[in-house]
Amino acid sequence: MGRTALMTTTLRPSEPLQQNGDGTRSRRYQVCVNSRPVGAIHLGTHPVFGGAVARIMSLRIEEPDRGRGRGTVAALAAEEVARGWGCRRIEVAVPAGSAPAFRLATALGYVVRNRAMAKPLGDTAPDLPEGSRARPMTEAEFGPWLEKGKEDYARDWIERGVPEAEARAKSERDHATLLPEGLATPGNLISVVEHESTSVGTLWLALREDNAFVFDVETHAAHRGRGHGRTLMLLAEAQAIVEGRRVIGLNVFAGNEPAERLYASLGYETEQYAMYKPLL
Repeated sequence: MGRTALMTTTLRPSEPLQQNGDGTRSRRYQVCVNSRPVGAIHLGTHPVFGGAVARIMSLRIEEPDRGRGRGTVAALAAEEVARGWGCRRIEVAVPAGSAPAFRLATALGYVVRNRAMAKPLGDTAPDLPEGSRARPMTEAEFGPWLEKGKEDYARDWIERGVPEAEARAKSERDHATLLPEGLATPGNLISVVEHESTSVGTLWLALREDNAFVFDVETHAAHRGRGHGRTLMLLAEAQAIVEGRRVIGLNVFAGNEPAERLYASLGYETEQYAMYKPLL
């Protein structure tokens, strides 16, 4: 009887370990089957969460070798490398259009933390519903809004696998970076929406070079379920169009089903999934 050849998939370093200027480390590897290169993987530590968190920056298997489990073994081998680096968590960004990559990540135990969504805009700013109007946030309102925003943002990360100290440090850092001058920070519009003279929600829209981005949108708890979230998002589109932006983006955390339904109904489409997995 003939013997069945064993096919062994391994990672072979294709460069020395890189110590990068942003404080991360990274390394590229060939994915090999019985020493034959069939693809490549790029592994690094996270520029935001630090050396305890790894990320798969890219993974490619050549066409003739796809569908044979090569990517699965390569990703598992990358996890072992990450453990050797002392990492406790590993993350990957998956394009929305890559169904095979999403299936692979899910099969390996990665879960979606959040997703990036975007929508192309027209030339005409939408009107707000009758009885609703927008105004700039006041300095008196800004302090309490900022503190609540930092707490809510940290909580979103904590509930999705990020250690509390790490999540709170990220929240403080992100808000300090994005709003160094508070309400006066250039390129940021922080607004209050009122309905029949009552404040019902807030919006934080950032104007980037080529697009606009919704960093925070919230309907006050006592006024939810009355369509004010849609009003806030229409305001974001109107502000973006007036400022000459024709694409608007946002991030939505997994599990926020009311927000996901609202964005989908307004025509936002998912562009990328952020996924993570604890390294036990």
